Amino acid sequence: MSRIGLIDYGMGNLHSVTRAFERLGAEVVPLQRAEAFAHCQALILPGVGAFDPAMERLHRSGLVPALEAWTSAGRPLLGICLGLQLLFEGSDEGQAKGLGLIKGRVRALPRSPGHPVPHMGWAPLIPATPSPLLPAGGAAEWVYFVHSYAADPSEASCVTARVAFGETQVTAALWQGPIAACQFHPEKSSSDGQALLRRWLDWVERSTAEAR
Repeated sequence: MSRIGLIDYGMGNLHSVTRAFERLGAEVVPLQRAEAFAHCQALILPGVGAFDPAMERLHRSGLVPALEAWTSAGRPLLGICLGLQLLFEGSDEGQAKGLGLIKGRVRALPRSPGHPVPHMGWAPLIPATPSPLLPAGGAAEWVYFVHSYAADPSEASCVTARVAFGETQVTAALWQGPIAACQFHPEKSSSDGQALLRRWLDWVERSTAEAR
């Protein structure tokens, strides 16, 4: 059974994320201290709310250096919703510096008639670079979004899925090194979301076994 650490810094939907992973047989442990990281195979960085308050809370918790060390060591991390955005260097939403674990910036969704912001509801993923999260050749997956901003990574190859918004496509999911991230909510995305989380857990278990 995988032991997954869920970062608890006061701005995440911990209950629904925990329930989703427990349905897949994983043990989920809320983490508020960096020392507890050592007992986990992988970490999840959730997030609901605004960029600057989230970064302020992360810094106040003392978890930022530990997250940097964790990913530098090649250990698995999954960002969800605002958790994805915090991985970047900064955001149009605020002034704070992000974690900078992925190069690039989070940008406001374009305003256009007939396409309200926030982007809210179900939408199909558009495949990009294949990854363990979204391998090539899979069926179209519908997932649930609620967001007003989208990541613009410096390296487009880390985008593993996009979503249509207005006349353009924006980042829906990323995979770079040990980091996976979803702008949508897989824990609220029914069977397609569960399948995606199952693939991530399978990858975590394979990676852990290979590292032994």
